[in-house]
Amino acid sequence: MKFQLPDLPYAYDALEPHIDAETMKIHHTKHHQGYTDKLNKAIEGTELEGQSIEQILEQVSNFPPAVRNNGGGFYNHSLFWRILSPDGGGQPDKGLDIGKSIARKFGTFEQFKKTFKDAALSRFGSGWAWLCVDDPVGDLFIQSTQNQDNPLMDVVQNNRIPILSLDVWEHAYYLKYQNRRADYVDAFFDLINWEAVNENFMAARKEAKMV
Repeated sequence: MKFQLPDLPYAYDALEPHIDAETMKIHHTKHHQGYTDKLNKAIEGTELEGQSIEQILEQVSNFPPAVRNNGGGFYNHSLFWRILSPDGGGQPDKGLDIGKSIARKFGTFEQFKKTFKDAALSRFGSGWAWLCVDDPVGDLFIQSTQNQDNPLMDVVQNNRIPILSLDVWEHAYYLKYQNRRADYVDAFFDLINWEAVNENFMAARKEAKMV
């Protein structure tokens, strides 16, 4: 079965003024669609057909660059859309486990934001910033990766389970923010769907404990 471009859980203009509708439409229908189509082409007729995207990425060093680049692009964006919301932002509700774990790991929410923003801004060129669950101990960890790589891939040092992602490719923000990546990162914190991140966190913790 071929991979399908996931629908957005909101309209293209729903994230304004933080992310403009034109950027969202291009990002979803051109960039993410392109990664999806090229991934399907790269695995067509191979043993990878029928495998989950996670299974492919965990052994991606064995496959051609087209699988690594487009598989990463497909997975990364699929996660990115899910953790954004027009009703997001602020700090996680006190009852959410992700909020408690952020406080334990980073001390304060502001320190978490600083550490994550530093990861996003220090990534030279194109890439992603991640909040992950460190497998198998279940602790939180922030890192960044280049291009369309992600922490699931066996080509990335210290594999972890991503629960929150931020796209810092210029196509994600240039129409509105031009070269002001820092402003884009600040706007991202006004869109985070902490309920979705918490669901990812709980699933990742469960997976880590099973290893």
